[in-house]
Amino acid sequence: MGTEGYSPAVLRKAVRQAACAGSFREASDDLRALAERSISPTHLQRLSERVGREWRDARDAAVQQYREHQLPRDYAGPPAVAAVLLDGGRYQVRAEGAGRGVTDPAWREIKVACCQTYAAREHRSDPQPQPPSKFVDRSEVARLAAELKGPAGPAAEPPSSAAPRRSRRARGKRRRAARRLVRTVVATTRDTEAFGWQVAAEVHRRGLDCAKRKACLADGSRAIWGLFEWHLVAAGFIGILDFVHLLVHLYAAAGAAAGRGSEPAWGLYVEWIGLAWAGQVVALLAALQAVQRRLGAAPPDAKEDDPRRVVAETIGYVRNNRERMDYPNYRRLGLPISSAPVESTIKRMNRRIKGSEKFWLTEGAEALAQVRAADLSEDDRVDRYWSRPRRGRAVGPGRLGRPPAKAAQ
Repeated sequence: MGTEGYSPAVLRKAVRQAACAGSFREASDDLRALAERSISPTHLQRLSERVGREWRDARDAAVQQYREHQLPRDYAGPPAVAAVLLDGGRYQVRAEGAGRGVTDPAWREIKVACCQTYAAREHRSDPQPQPPSKFVDRSEVARLAAELKGPAGPAAEPPSSAAPRRSRRARGKRRRAARRLVRTVVATTRDTEAFGWQVAAEVHRRGLDCAKRKACLADGSRAIWGLFEWHLVAAGFIGILDFVHLLVHLYAAAGAAAGRGSEPAWGLYVEWIGLAWAGQVVALLAALQAVQRRLGAAPPDAKEDDPRRVVAETIGYVRNNRERMDYPNYRRLGLPISSAPVESTIKRMNRRIKGSEKFWLTEGAEALAQVRAADLSEDDRVDRYWSRPRRGRAVGPGRLGRPPAKAAQ
């Protein structure tokens, strides 16, 4: 029995469920129904946050080792293809030291990295010179735009549930995507500088910097690309702008230029997405600038959905990321061009941390993020973390004097 009065197996199940369920109460109900263990929501919170703090400390120790050039590598051989995918989510905090209840609520950012290896071969030429059918399917593109919410929101009405679906034969003609081998997840509520060192340490530990072909994918955030420049450029990583975020910007600009949901707007979008897919950035910028000249410059007080502002922001987005839009070459190298895996990971992280009625103390969110990130990772880190000796307990020693039946209340 451990310091909590639970066996290691029960403690491990309890902490995992506390980090995976939608809330501590839901986790408590799950454990009662599925594991026949009665652990209160409050105690589950204490358990998971205490374990998460220990794992946070282990991560920070590894980062310090990396900064001192002492972190050992943990791989049998360097991967052929590696990618680091970066993005951020949102969660709510409340005031520290204000007791129970919600005081001074505010939104904060959680930063997430998916570090992935792939089995992908290099090609002599672009293996897919034409955009996939889903990127020129009106209902699918509208869905993506609504889901990611471009600079002016969805550029057309939501797709109809009755929209025709692509046939299996059509779907079967798609280029076979690179097969993912192993994913590990880094997550933190700390600032971008701290996040950068955490990502760099994970890249070093897994030997991703030794891969033959390697990339970093993100959505265009200046802070994220600053992290890339500081930590990954010297290791030979190629910066790639996530193609789906670019798609959403172009779709919004086409709707602003010719009317949302109109045939002319769709025609503009198809033209622009073809140029982007082909890596013809100069021609794409020229087409966007022609629209800008026709609409005129946006005034300083232009509203967010003003067509002139939407087009101007899309031009700025393309111009700022033009060095990261050589998509034909990335496909030839077998590199991913979409950050969808990290988007999916953030959704799974958000299910636990983000919510209109969830307000965290900062360190509590950081601790739980470590448990969730470990569970989403596909290496042996969960086993390694649980093999570490427990250093403390989440409750006072008087608790252990109670009868076993009540100790798990």
